Amino acid sequence: MKMLPVALAVAALFASPLALAKKVDAVASFTVLADIVRNVGGEHVQVKSLVGPNGDPHTFEPTPQDSQALAKADVVFVSGLGLEGWMSRLITASGYKGKVVVSSDGISTRKMEEDGETVTDPHAWNSMQNGVTYATNVMNALIAADPDDAAYFRQHGAAYISQLTKLDQWAKQTFDAIPAQRRKVLTSHDAFGYFGQRYGVSFLAPVGFSTEAEASASDVASLIKQLKAENIHTYFIENQTDPRLVQQIASETGAKPGGELYPEALSTKTGPAATYTAAFKHNVEAIAQSMK
Repeated sequence: MKMLPVALAVAALFASPLALAKKVDAVASFTVLADIVRNVGGEHVQVKSLVGPNGDPHTFEPTPQDSQALAKADVVFVSGLGLEGWMSRLITASGYKGKVVVSSDGISTRKMEEDGETVTDPHAWNSMQNGVTYATNVMNALIAADPDDAAYFRQHGAAYISQLTKLDQWAKQTFDAIPAQRRKVLTSHDAFGYFGQRYGVSFLAPVGFSTEAEASASDVASLIKQLKAENIHTYFIENQTDPRLVQQIASETGAKPGGELYPEALSTKTGPAATYTAAFKHNVEAIAQSMK
């Protein structure tokens, strides 16, 4: 039998599947969360987002392929706070028995009125201060899932968290420089509550936190009256919602289009909001520009 040179033998060993870096097989509920997992986990994670780019996490309907993805996952990440009403059924159908990480754990939640009831606002990630909490929870979950690569996750997680912290401070400085009376905009639905709370911006929307909600004629009439009274001149559509209602309201108030925002879903890879940080920067810049 011909013997391989030592260098080739070593190379063959390290090229074998057993010698390759371990990857955590992760499933995330929607694109924003999947991107956070991808940035913290780096080369040691493989991430599937159930809801795809420009997809609506409120109205998502899982497929058999989604159930199969959960069945073989090492860890599943959700945002929680009532965002993924379909997730518990999907987990049951898939037979997944592993860890379900609620990435919003530890966040100070805000309440809102929805159809006469007080509910928890699920859109916590739109405050970048909360994004730091999401990334920290993801980092700790990946360390628990793959302790051998703990140092790698800590290093990647710390670098990413530093990036998010700087973005949070930049957003605060951006809006602090704008007079408070000008920090008002109209959006498709009430997805920017945490953003507004953190950065001092008032958002008005014809429907509540869920895109499944419908605005009544009286709600729309009241909103139009309020927009006129408060001199709100700009409206935004959202990439994952039907823009027709907000456009109708805008036409009756004279509000001008400010562009498209990305509060719940990232764009495709070639779009302006392909990552969580890109989406946040895009939203801040678009909203701030509309107030100047």
